[in-house]
Amino acid sequence: GAYFNQNNLNTQVAIGRKLIKQWGKTLAAIEQRFGVPGEIPLAIWARETSFGNAKLPYSAIRTLATRAYMGRRKEFFRPELIAALQIVEAGDIKPSQMKSSWAGALGQPQFLPSYYLNYAVDFDGDGHRDIWNSVPDTLASIANFLLNKGWDPERSWGIEAAVPASVPCYLEGPEQGRGMAEWGKLGVTWIDGRPLPRIEQNREAFLLMPAGRLGPAFIVSGNFYVLKEYNYSDLYALYVGHLADRFADNKPFVAKWGKVGGFSRADVAKMQRQFEAQGFDVGGSDGLVGFKTRVTVGQWQAKNGDTVTCLPDARMIRSIH
Repeated sequence: GAYFNQNNLNTQVAIGRKLIKQWGKTLAAIEQRFGVPGEIPLAIWARETSFGNAKLPYSAIRTLATRAYMGRRKEFFRPELIAALQIVEAGDIKPSQMKSSWAGALGQPQFLPSYYLNYAVDFDGDGHRDIWNSVPDTLASIANFLLNKGWDPERSWGIEAAVPASVPCYLEGPEQGRGMAEWGKLGVTWIDGRPLPRIEQNREAFLLMPAGRLGPAFIVSGNFYVLKEYNYSDLYALYVGHLADRFADNKPFVAKWGKVGGFSRADVAKMQRQFEAQGFDVGGSDGLVGFKTRVTVGQWQAKNGDTVTCLPDARMIRSIH
């Protein structure tokens, strides 16, 4: 729940609404060209660099060169360094102005250099793809990235849903999609009890429960997983979709986030390794409770007669061996 701090969200909504007025024509043109509602790139911009206000003090070339030759992920960063040099060679930005984060992510949308080469757009027509100083280029580049990753212009990212206890939380995730009508037959509704959208009856949808049974639940479209292409965290993609919605109505989630915890990342990683030894796919032993870990935990709880929450607790972590 801390990820969705209401004060932070309210501040971002207030700033975002002013920017929607200021850049309304640009956002409408972006939606027309790329099929992505303007609020979505706006929300990503907010999350990445606080609408371009975050300081980017590092030289991208120097940062990437250091990581390409001295870091733990040399194979990852060497092509990115080459891509950064190609950007300079193309004349889009001077090396001295090519600023990045400490990890070498470029400009206001925090693109990797390879993303810049593939997806950056000159939307203000000045001849440069300038994601450091141009708001239109920044927002259009984000939208172009999402379009290229498969954004469906006919669908939203998802909705907060009411999921009855008869629907196990381990039905979550992108590998367990079913038609919207099928979720409806299982008793899933909008959070306020209305039936799921009729217009989507035959479209594939997915259950998302980032805190298992201890937090809000969502029915999401494939567009949610397109947002995850920008950042693989479920919470990141949910934050972006939620903030984009709140620019319109500023309504928080209805369901509350319960108290989750009592274990460390190292505890979770150890549990994941034990599950892997038993043949489960938990999505890697990184200590993060992603959807594959939640599904595995839920299945284990059901098999062992525990309350099925799809989230581990300290007692459960101790009992798996």
